[in-house]
Amino acid sequence: MSEHVVLTRIDGILQICLNRPEKKNALTRAMYDAMADAFAQVDSDPTLRVALLTGVGTTFTSGNDITDFQSRGNSGRSSASRFLPTISSMQKPLIAAVNGAAIGVGTTMLMHCDLIVAARSARFVMPFTSLGLVPEAASSLLFPRLLGTQRASALLLLGEPLDAATAFEWGFVNRVVDDAALLDTAREMARRLAALPPQAVRLTKRLIRHGAQDVPARMAEEMPLFSERLGSPEAKEAFAAFMEKRKPDFSQFS
Repeated sequence: MSEHVVLTRIDGILQICLNRPEKKNALTRAMYDAMADAFAQVDSDPTLRVALLTGVGTTFTSGNDITDFQSRGNSGRSSASRFLPTISSMQKPLIAAVNGAAIGVGTTMLMHCDLIVAARSARFVMPFTSLGLVPEAASSLLFPRLLGTQRASALLLLGEPLDAATAFEWGFVNRVVDDAALLDTAREMARRLAALPPQAVRLTKRLIRHGAQDVPARMAEEMPLFSERLGSPEAKEAFAAFMEKRKPDFSQFS
């Protein structure tokens, strides 16, 4: 575990905080591995429902630590070689609370988050081509799919910055809030998710992110799950609470 990734557990939420403000939260291999371990912990621990990723200071992350990046030489192993498959395959929800600049992988990793809260200071920049690089984290697929080819080309080819207000307008982030309200807003969102039936949440995330891509196939995939869920203990508790005019309690489920 890296000393620059701080984990805090509260109410079924694991907060994962990048804590290297003196280096603008630049990511080292140790930090990537620590985040991958944390994501795996969330998925494997039945007492954890949601992960919340953020960074301390005035920068979410400035991307890869260049010194650490260069020290790898031609080893053939990317610092993020375990991190990216782990974040992209998480079963439980992942929320990002983005403050200040999110550079390079600091932006591309967000495509694998389920909900993004941005501070008004947030700024998203992917300067890959100017560094002689190409996009990673499947961003060359996911950004055109989400934003359209022209907008994605401006971000990925020219490296044009994207401010928080435009990111919201384009549908990249869910909410934009004052910097002082960022963590409280993201934590409240995480608490709302943590209070929901956990298996229903996991299955819904799977359908959204990894379901069949055409309508008939997706319907065929959804219907057996929907039918199974009708008889599930989670649904029985929800229906009973509705009939009894009380708030449902899903804390017994994992």
